[in-house]
Amino acid sequence: MNNAQRIMDRRKKFVPDAIGIFSPSTAVSAKGSLVTDADGRELIDFAGGIGVVNAGHCPPPVVEAIAKQAATLIHCSFNVATYDLYMQLAEKLASLFPHGEHTKVMLTNSGAESIENVIKIARQATGRPAVVCYSNAFHGRTLMAMSLTSKVGYKLGCGPYAPEVYRIPFPDYYRHGSGLNLEEFSDSYLRELENFFQTQVPASQVAAILLEPVQGEGGFNVVPAKYLSGLRQICDKYGILLILDEVQSGFGRTGKWAAYQHYDVLPDLSVWAKSMGSGMPIGAVIGKAAIMDACKPSTIGGTYPGNPVCCAASLATIGYMEHIDINALGRRVGDTVRSRFETFKQKFPAIGDVRGLGAMMAFELVKNKDPFQPDADLCKRLITYCAGEGLVIINAGVYGNVIRVLSPLVIEPELLHKGLDIIESGLLALGAQN
Repeated sequence: MNNAQRIMDRRKKFVPDAIGIFSPSTAVSAKGSLVTDADGRELIDFAGGIGVVNAGHCPPPVVEAIAKQAATLIHCSFNVATYDLYMQLAEKLASLFPHGEHTKVMLTNSGAESIENVIKIARQATGRPAVVCYSNAFHGRTLMAMSLTSKVGYKLGCGPYAPEVYRIPFPDYYRHGSGLNLEEFSDSYLRELENFFQTQVPASQVAAILLEPVQGEGGFNVVPAKYLSGLRQICDKYGILLILDEVQSGFGRTGKWAAYQHYDVLPDLSVWAKSMGSGMPIGAVIGKAAIMDACKPSTIGGTYPGNPVCCAASLATIGYMEHIDINALGRRVGDTVRSRFETFKQKFPAIGDVRGLGAMMAFELVKNKDPFQPDADLCKRLITYCAGEGLVIINAGVYGNVIRVLSPLVIEPELLHKGLDIIESGLLALGAQN
């Protein structure tokens, strides 16, 4: 028995079965865009810790910052004693993501915790209870975040869910855009939102509308520009706060610091995590100061948010990203992957759609060229094939039939192409051309 199998057997014995496995791989160490497994095999990483290591595994400046801070101050709680690292990071985030004339920042431990707090902030700022979210959305697995998450497989048996959560269809052009151009399609969905306020919940009771500019777990669905612009106008019309979830799409992944920067739209509030700390547990809520300051004392906060070691890691990560021009790397990786995926689509009819923004790219596997016949089995077999060939890759989508790429953006061109070659070989070996 090899070491990897021993680890998987121990996992089966001591870890709950409900904790999922995207890829049948193990990890002992990692550097850049390569992971070394328990048997010493080097694997090309197209998963990036689920979009967490945009700047690569173990970037030296981040490792150094973590070690230095761990030897100085690991924890005292920001609620107990104020330390400058928190303010340094808050100021940096406010400069990268200004939300109007005055921006304030709350640090958290994760994307889910960011979601929990942003909803509390929105409700207190507006005095309204309702929150509107979207089909195919993923916002986490804590109570409010899970209630906002669309995929029922993530929440079976976990109810009752948080109240005053309302869901509307995401503008999915691939499945529902037939016969309409993108602007006409967007207008039709904006009209449906206006109708929703007449049939489901009045706009006067809605605190916020929460949207991922590019849906992550939902399958890398990209919001149309016309729709997001119209959504901003509707929120302004009714005094509703627009919240954008950039947990997976931020920090260079789309070729900009934020996905919303591809649009002429500014959110009232936004949530962040994943790649802002190179793997350390840290997230943020960023928003207009007047909104952030509407909260009553002690209604937001916690023991660990803004942990000094995590703040040091995040500051070093962002500094390193600026040094290597992470956004240019995101555009380079994205252009390469999109080009290859488009070629795959021409060659393999099982690929129904290629979509994404920047280096947040994916393709969807279907049967009979039908968007409504997802091929999750082919997707699973392709992931297993790739793992056997030395490539870590993961799926997405409500039906688990979307192959997504979240490789480190520092990946060398030859490794990127090698990984894409493995995917192409897998599609060929599994008969996706038929």
